[in-house]
Parts: sequence; structure tokens; C-alpha cells
Amino acid sequence: MNRTRTGYSDQIMLSGHHDRETDLDLFAGLGLKAIRYPVLWERTMPERGGEPDWRWADVRLQGLRDRNIRPIVGLTHHGSGPAYTSLLDDDFAPGLARYAAKVAQRYGWIRDWTPVNEPLTTARFSALYGHWYPHHQDEASFWRALINQVDGVRLAMKAIRRVIPGARLIQTDDLGRTYSTLKLAEQAMHDNLRRWAGWDLLFGKVTRHHPLWSRIARAGLGERLKQIADDPSPPDVVGVNHYLTSDRFLDHRIQRYPRSTHGGNGELSYADTEAIRVLEPAPAGLSGALHEAWQRYRVPLALTEVHNGCTREEQLRWAADAWDTATALRSQDVEIEAVTAWSLLGSHGWNTLLTKPGAYEPGVFDVADDAPRPTALAGLWKGLPLGAARHPVAAASGWWKRSDRILHRPIARPAKILRTDLQVGVQPLLICGATGTLGQAFERVCAMRGIACVVTSRRDLDLERVKSVNEALDTVQPWAVVNAAGWVRVDDAEGQEDACRRANAQGAITLAQACAARRIGYLGFSSDMVFDGVLGRAYVENDEPNPLNVYGRSKAEMEQACQPIPGVLIVRTAAFFSHWDSHNFAWEVTRALDKRQKFAAANDHIVSPTFVPDLVQASLDLLIDGAEGIWHLANAGAVSWADFAKQIAVACGFDKGLIEPVPGSSLNWRAHRPLMAALTTERGSSLRPLEEAIQEFAEKANVVGSLKCSA
Repeated sequence: MNRTRTGYSDQIMLSGHHDRETDLDLFAGLGLKAIRYPVLWERTMPERGGEPDWRWADVRLQGLRDRNIRPIVGLTHHGSGPAYTSLLDDDFAPGLARYAAKVAQRYGWIRDWTPVNEPLTTARFSALYGHWYPHHQDEASFWRALINQVDGVRLAMKAIRRVIPGARLIQTDDLGRTYSTLKLAEQAMHDNLRRWAGWDLLFGKVTRHHPLWSRIARAGLGERLKQIADDPSPPDVVGVNHYLTSDRFLDHRIQRYPRSTHGGNGELSYADTEAIRVLEPAPAGLSGALHEAWQRYRVPLALTEVHNGCTREEQLRWAADAWDTATALRSQDVEIEAVTAWSLLGSHGWNTLLTKPGAYEPGVFDVADDAPRPTALAGLWKGLPLGAARHPVAAASGWWKRSDRILHRPIARPAKILRTDLQVGVQPLLICGATGTLGQAFERVCAMRGIACVVTSRRDLDLERVKSVNEALDTVQPWAVVNAAGWVRVDDAEGQEDACRRANAQGAITLAQACAARRIGYLGFSSDMVFDGVLGRAYVENDEPNPLNVYGRSKAEMEQACQPIPGVLIVRTAAFFSHWDSHNFAWEVTRALDKRQKFAAANDHIVSPTFVPDLVQASLDLLIDGAEGIWHLANAGAVSWADFAKQIAVACGFDKGLIEPVPGSSLNWRAHRPLMAALTTERGSSLRPLEEAIQEFAEKANVVGSLKCSA
């Protein structure tokens, strides 16, 4: 039930279900175990200060109970509340919670709840695109609408659980992936991060370390973010709504596409079209969305909307595909609790985005002539859990699997190729270190550059086990390997020398030798800490290592053994910082300064900080070029840690006076570090100047300090 300038649009009335209690018998006849059912705020309590009208809900919920169908109660569905509130109203969340308490008190036997359907999608349509009430079109309104709905869910579930302690939250939203041309990679990355925002907030993931924190806080919502992070409401089930149009493709070459697809972000114009209509091979689709949701949250999933607005045979094929996909994933230990036929009675007006009267799409039942008529979907849905024979037309491939799905000039899909996709015939790059800063950065850049890759964790490829290394290389058959795994905790290594050596030296040597035996390229990483810092100038590739600590010795041992191996490229680098990962020195500085805390940094240790995006791009180029031996890659410049911190402060708009220069000896470092460990190169050119990299960090990290608040 949504609201536009012309008033409220009520699907329950449009479908005729409001006046047909007999529909419940049709639903029961399908063998449904549960149903998401409306007790909508706008319908039940439309007047401020009035009493809820329970008459309709009383009859219907009891009717479901009598038929052994478990209701999942929805309180708002694309709605903005009754006329006395809105998504931007400070009282939206408390008002929804007050209403939720009344519903729970009335129906204390109901376990499952969806207080707000698709909060992210509703915020986009109501406050970013302006289609629905209150018709705003700005980012600040979008974030406020989303936060209000998330708070509505949190407060509603608190109120419900005071009455029903075991109540479950089933949180739904649309989930797709955005693909793009390289020119629009940043926009696609933002879209792919923003799509998780509603769930991330409810799970308590949006802390100061979350890449969206600063962006949302700029809308004046910082205090609200803290409250949510301190008192989240994690969903018990994540409800994934994925349609054939959910995966998008952005292309700056707008002349290739119809005018209806043209749009932009204020800086760049681009076409926004269905990814399934342009990408070859096809995007990951429903299976990909479910895999991503499972990997991110590890809670039970449900496919909460399965619908294809198309001809009947294609509706059958999509429903069968969804069921088969869910079944296959369950066999792989992905917890999928339910598959939902959406919608039983069809829907009205989605061709106009519910902004005015529009076309009717039949669902499991066709109500175009008022009396519900079972479509072929009714037989399919009834038979799916039983393994019954399907209609003959359902056996054919849906249009999304046929060559005629392509409507525009086909584009090679710029995404990683998973191990299960290797039959496509593209030889991938293998990246070891799926969870680390460097491994994730390589995966991201490969996606941007269209380089097929397989990313492994220790479970897939254990560098300390020769058999595991050989099996992984023989299974994936990569053209090259990037070893982004290893021990990174410099001070901890002082007390765990054997573990550090196994990870950084022995494991790396084993992998490099295995690659050489197969004539596979190899890229590994070393550190400025292989040097003792007494040379008095920046180090070049041929300078003799003399490490001062356990970590440096592990890297030097690796270098000595790997350097003679044919096809091995070793990149020495230093002092990572990046806007892609919050676990680095630059973020530590901004987090402290954001709280107006002093930050101590060494003024007597000189380093060459390295911007991870620059490092990865240059390393990939060298790997593709077939470079061998040791190379130095760091941003051009040599600074103390204290001066580095001051430059970050200035670029991000913080008070550099909060940086406290101190001797390194006062920082409680367990490992000795070289005083002068700057890197330069004799084999090529250094990365771009450090000042430029810091400026990009400040811009891309969306860090805004007190000195820039007016901007």
C-alpha cells in the first residue's frame, strides 16, 4: 500500500481480496505452510489518535490459523505510514513501534514479522527518485528515509518482543548486482555497497569502520547511526527479493541504448539497463544474490518474492528455476528456509511504478475478471515441494538463458569467474588471500579490468601443505598466481617466529616452486623491513637486505629462495593505506581525529607510504608483462609517520595540530624498525606522488573533518 501525490494505492482493494474471504481456501489448497499477510498501519489505524479497526484482520488471521497457514505479519509495504506521518518524519519509527505493540497485543500467537518491507527500495523510490511520497530527490532525504525505516523495524521488534519474546524478524529487500564499464566502476561500486545498507544497519555492521558511515553521517544522521550500531536488531531470516531486472549494467556510451535508459549521477551521464540484456556471459543472477547474502550474513535465507511479469510459460520457467536454485543451494549447506510465490493474486500498476493506474499482471491466480482463476502457476507451486511432474513448457529454457535475451550490443562480463564457471574457457588469475587487504584489492581491480580471477582462502589453498598447493593449481589451472596471503602482524611476529616463517617464507617458497614447475607466473610481496635503515638514502632493488626483526627476516628468507626461480616476480612495498579497507594507518588517523583525540606518530622513522589501488594496478601490469626478480613499488616520496599523519589530516579537513610527533621508541613497538626505510627504484618508475594518492584517499574514503563541514 503506497502513497503518491494522488493518494493511496491499495493492492488489497485492487485485487478484490479485501472482500473475498474465500481466497484463503484457494491458498490452503496450494499446500502453503506460511504466508506474508498484511495488517498494514495505513489500513488499520488511518487516523491520528484513533483506535485500530481490527475487524478485517481478525477474520483473516484467524482464517489462516484455522487452515494451518502460519502468517508472517507485514505492517508497512512500500508505505510511508498513515497521512499523519511520512518516511522523513521524526515520529515515523516511534509511531510504527506504537502500532506494532498494539498488533502484537492483539495477535500474541503470531511468531514471524516483517514490520517494513524493502526499506532500501522504498527509500530509493520515495526519497531519491521521487516516485512516491514524500517525492524527494536528494541523497540526504534518501538516507533519512532509510534510517527512519530501519529504526521503525528496530523499535517495532522491541515492542513486539515485549509481548512475544520469541518473535522472529524476517527482513526483506531487493538484491541485485550492478555491473558497469570501467569508466563507471566507482558508481557501480557505490551501488553494490549501498544495496546492503538496510541489512547492514540492522545487523549492527555500520560502525565508524563501515565505508558508508561518513556518507550517511554527512546527512546529519551520525548520532542515529551510533544508536543503531549500539542496539541493532539482526534479522532472523534475510528475505531476498531478486528479479530478472535486479542486476543492472551501467554504460557511459549512452548512444547504444534507448533514451528511456538514459540517466546519470550529476557528474557522468550513462545508460542504466538490465544486465541480463547485455552481458555475455550472463550475470550471476538469483544464485549469485543468494550466495552473496549467505556469505555476508550467515543467517537463514528466504526467497521472499518470486515473480516474472511475462507470458505464462516464462512465469512457469522462472518459478521452477527459483525452486531448483534454492534446492541446489540447500544441498551445498546454504540455509534457505522458504521460497515464496509472489504474488498469489497478481499485482496492479508496476508498469507505472505504482504512480498511477497501470496494467495488471496475473499471479498464481488471475483476478482480472474478479473471480480468482487458478493459472498454471497454481499447479506448479503445489507440485514443486512434492517433486510432481511439471508442465511440458516449463522444461524449456527461459528467455534469460537463451541467446535472444541480448537486446543491446553484448558486453563481456567484468566480474570474477568462480571455480564453478571455469568451463567458460577463460584461464583465470589465482589470488591467494581472500580475506586480506591485498587479496580483496586484487579481486576488486580484476573486476574493474575484466580479468577473470579465482580468489582462495586458506581452506581452499593452504600454503603450509604441498598437497593443497598442488591440488589448487591443478584444479584452477591459472595463467599466474598472486600470493597476497601471509603474516602481516609485525610486532606479534616477535613472539611467534616459527608461525611467521611458515607463512611468509616456507609457504611462499612452496607456492613459487609449484608455479615454476607448471610454468605459471608468480607474484609475491616483500617489505621495506628487509633493510636495516643505516644506508642514509632511499633503498633500491640491488641494495643488500639486513633485517632487524622477525617479520623482516621471514621476508628476506623468502626473497633469497624465490629470486632465482624462473617466472617469479617479487614486489617490495611499504606502509599500505587505502579507502577500500579500514584497517590501515590512514584510517587510524582519521578515526582518532574525528573524535578530536591526539594521535601519536613517529617522527624519526622514514617510510614510503603506498596507496593500495596504485600498487595493485602497477603490480598487475608487471605480472602481465612477464617481469621477474625484485621490483620496488611505492608512491613517490619519503616521509616520517608523523608527517604522513599530518598530510592525511590536512587532506581530510582535520586539525593537524592533533598529530603528536614522538620518537618511535616511545610507541611500545616490540619489533625493531629501520629508521630510514624509504623505497625508490632503478628498474622502472615510482608510483605517482604521495600527495596525489593521499588526496584521492580523502576523496574516495568520504572522510570529512571539522574544517570541511561547510563544504
